[in-house]
Amino acid sequence: MTRIARRYAPHEHRPLDGYLVAMGAFGAMTGVLAAAAKLSGRPIPERPAMSDVALLSIATHKLSRLVAKDAVTSPLRAPFTRYAEPAGAAELNEEVRDEGSSVRHGIGELITCPFCLAVWVATGLTGGLVLSPRLTRLAATALTATAVSDFLQMAYSIAKEKAERIGRE
Repeated sequence: MTRIARRYAPHEHRPLDGYLVAMGAFGAMTGVLAAAAKLSGRPIPERPAMSDVALLSIATHKLSRLVAKDAVTSPLRAPFTRYAEPAGAAELNEEVRDEGSSVRHGIGELITCPFCLAVWVATGLTGGLVLSPRLTRLAATALTATAVSDFLQMAYSIAKEKAERIGRE
């Protein structure tokens, strides 16, 4: 695959082997969830309720950012990344490690990108909704409440700064 990667992107390192491993792992995770749903005999909804879609959407946003950017989860990313700088609001910017294998690099890209992780998180939460709906809704509710709280904290901070600026003028 390295030869293909060099032809694909001759002027830039692209970890195609790592991407293949990630795609394989995602396919395996999806297959395990599908097999578990089949074996459990639980019915798969024809259409999820819109309330579940909204709940899982916000929970997916929060869990993806938590894994990809939160300072507390940096030990999970450390084997694949290097700390770069704070990113504000308890988040970090990290750089993917270039040394080592393309698999390590590919995983680093995946776990530092909340947009990339969202597919994995949404798939896991959706599978959880079929396999263990009560527990999944409970966990998703906590993540959703945290996401809403984050936005309220940021709105409060912005409003406070604006009020302080107006008070100084």
